[in-house]
Amino acid sequence: MKTKAQKKTQIEAAVKELKGKETVIITDFTGLSANELNAFRKSVRSIGGKVAVIKKRLLKFVFEKEGIDFDPKQFGGQAGVVFSPKDMVETAGVVYKFSKLKDLLKISGGFEMGEKKFMSATDVKRMGQLPPKEVLLGQLAYMLGAPIRSFMFVIKEKAKKSN
Repeated sequence: MKTKAQKKTQIEAAVKELKGKETVIITDFTGLSANELNAFRKSVRSIGGKVAVIKKRLLKFVFEKEGIDFDPKQFGGQAGVVFSPKDMVETAGVVYKFSKLKDLLKISGGFEMGEKKFMSATDVKRMGQLPPKEVLLGQLAYMLGAPIRSFMFVIKEKAKKSN
């Protein structure tokens, strides 16, 4: 059992951790072994993020200090909170990939801190399934170039017929 001072210290540390972060994802890690939790922490650190274990009731106070409405009753299990300086798509990708490896890790939801907007677990999972930004930009460039390639093909065929 933590003392009131320890709880206050944990809330202050979480508020400090929240500063400058773009994304917060809440997970339920019930059933993960210590080694699996450490592997999860390592994968989140690869994008500059941090995983903290915070009681949901204390997490409510952390979010209140940031002006975010948070209802801890909507989440089950133990709260593993991912604080990340990256955008939701990149952070969700790392968390989603790990949750596919370890079925025991469940995504409970997330917050985009810039907009102070809550995202459901389904939305976070969908964002996690998106390809990386570079792949999406490559696909967009290919799609934008398709009409030009088609037009050039038509001109080339016309030139062949006129010769």
